Amino acid sequence: MKKRFGMLSVVALSLAISGSAMAATVLKLGHIAESTNPYGKGADHFAELVKQKSKGDIEIKVFPSSSLGTQKELIEGLIYGTVDMTLTGTAELGTFQPQMAIFDMPFLFKDRAHAFKALDTVGMELAKPLEAKGLKMLGYMENGIRHMTNNTRPIKTPGDMKGLKIRVMNNKVYVEMMKAMGASPTPMSLAELYSGMQAGVVDGQENPSAHIYTKRFFEVQKYASLTGHAYAAEPFLISMATWKKLTPEQQAIIQSAATEAIAWQRKISEAEDSEFWDKIKKTGKMEVITVDRKPFMDATASVYKDLAKTVGQANIDKIRALEK
Repeated sequence: MKKRFGMLSVVALSLAISGSAMAATVLKLGHIAESTNPYGKGADHFAELVKQKSKGDIEIKVFPSSSLGTQKELIEGLIYGTVDMTLTGTAELGTFQPQMAIFDMPFLFKDRAHAFKALDTVGMELAKPLEAKGLKMLGYMENGIRHMTNNTRPIKTPGDMKGLKIRVMNNKVYVEMMKAMGASPTPMSLAELYSGMQAGVVDGQENPSAHIYTKRFFEVQKYASLTGHAYAAEPFLISMATWKKLTPEQQAIIQSAATEAIAWQRKISEAEDSEFWDKIKKTGKMEVITVDRKPFMDATASVYKDLAKTVGQANIDKIRALEK
C-alpha cells in the first residue's frame, strides 16, 4: 500500500511540474514593421531575452507587419488591454499625449547620441502621464532618420516639394512640417502606403531607410532625397493593465530585457542604416540624391513657432541644452 501511495505521489508531482510548465505567462507584442526591420529585430531579441531571463516563465509572442492592427489600433489595444505590448511611433503616440510629438520636430537633434540622451531623460519624463491613460513606457528603440521619397521629380530644395502629395502619419507636427516645405500632407497608415503610392493616391512619403527597403517602397518610388528632416524614435510600451497583472519579479524581468534590447537594437539600427541605402541603390530602381539640408531647416523653422505651445517650449529648451 505504501509503495502504491509513493507511486501516486510521484505521478502527482510530475503532473504538477508539467502543469506549471504549461502555465507560462504569454504576452502579445504587436508592431507594424517587417521582421527584417531593425526594430522588428529588436522585438524578436527582446522576446529571446525575456525567455532566457524568466527561464521560460514568460513567453513573448511577436506579431509584426501590422498583423494586430495599425499603430493607432495597437495603442488603443494597450489601453483596453486587448494587446499587451507594442513598438510604435512618437508621432502616433502624440495623438494620445500631445507633448510626445516633440520628438518628431524637424531637425531637433544634432546626432544620434543627442537623440538617445534626450529620449532617456526628457522622453521618460514626458511618458509618465501616459500611465494614467493605460500605457507604460519601457524605453525607446530606434526607427531611424527620416528622408523624402517621391515618384514625380528629384527633390533638391524645398521648392521642389511644392504641390507634391506626401503621405504623413496622422500627427500635427508632420502635417505642419510638410506644409512649411510646400507639400500637400496626406495622412495614411503605413499598411496602405505601398498601394497608395502605386495607385498615385500620393506622390511620395518620408521614412527611414529600413522602411524604404523592407517595405519595398523603392519599387513604386523613383527618387529618394537625403533630407534627414526628422529622427524617428520607437517607443516601447506595455499595457498598464498587463503590467499590474505581473508579479514584481516578472516586471523586473520585462524592464531588464527591454533596457538590454533597446541598447542592442540602437546599435544594429545605426549599423544597418547605410547598408539599407546600399541595397536600395543596388536595385537600380531609385535615384538617391544628396541635398543641402540648410534650406530645409530654414523652411521648417516656423514649425517651432506654431507648435511650441503644443509640445512645450520648456521641453524644447531641455532637449537643446542636452546637445552641449
